[in-house]
Amino acid sequence: MSVPIKSADDIEGMRFACRAAREILEEVSLSVVPGVTTGEIDKLTARLISDRGGRSPFLHYRGFPGHICISVNDEIVHGIGGARRVQYGDIVKLDIGIVLRGWVGDTATTIAVGEIPAATARLLAKTQEALAIGIEQARPGNRVHHISEAIEKFVVASGYSVVREFVGHGVGRQLHEEPHVPNYGREVKARLKPGMTIAIEPMVNMGRAQVRQLADGWTVVTADGKPSAHFEHTVLITEEEPEILTTLGVPAALRR
Repeated sequence: MSVPIKSADDIEGMRFACRAAREILEEVSLSVVPGVTTGEIDKLTARLISDRGGRSPFLHYRGFPGHICISVNDEIVHGIGGARRVQYGDIVKLDIGIVLRGWVGDTATTIAVGEIPAATARLLAKTQEALAIGIEQARPGNRVHHISEAIEKFVVASGYSVVREFVGHGVGRQLHEEPHVPNYGREVKARLKPGMTIAIEPMVNMGRAQVRQLADGWTVVTADGKPSAHFEHTVLITEEEPEILTTLGVPAALRR
């Protein structure tokens, strides 16, 4: 396994792309209101990316047809923008990336549209907390499985299940680089070193872990129809504390 180590100049490029991704995600999040279509959200994302001189790393990736992944309620990941209208009480997952100056920024959040049930609000809060717990393990000398185990232990103790089919990943010149960063188990033993940049992204189901794919060939939903939440940050391994690249300066692991 060859894990890219970024130079000081590379890291500045990553910071630039990741901050742009976060700024776009913040702006797109404001558009997620009752009545908007997921297609309109995709078009807004495309415009904001283009306005910055970037491109979406998702568009045409292995044939994916959207600029952003928009997944609603029981949809976990890889939802495609279209005619569906967002409803009051929905939860909407936005997974946004941008390529700027040859570097990829990748981040995701889950938006509550108006008032949602207390049980669903707890799912979102616990998934966000799981991300923070995983990031805390992103330190030199640790291995990837320290991140994975910490996330899984917290999620299971909270009464939820971790999606296993989709995982975090290295990110840099490419959207997906080594290493894989699962949200469970001890499968990936790669040692974390300063200069690595990884996307940590717990996907947590309220019910069972099992998933299924819809007929569009992309959208993944929970097999039991219960809600799922997803949060993601791109993180730099440093000599000391992990640096969250996809943040706007508010206490890192606490941002959506």
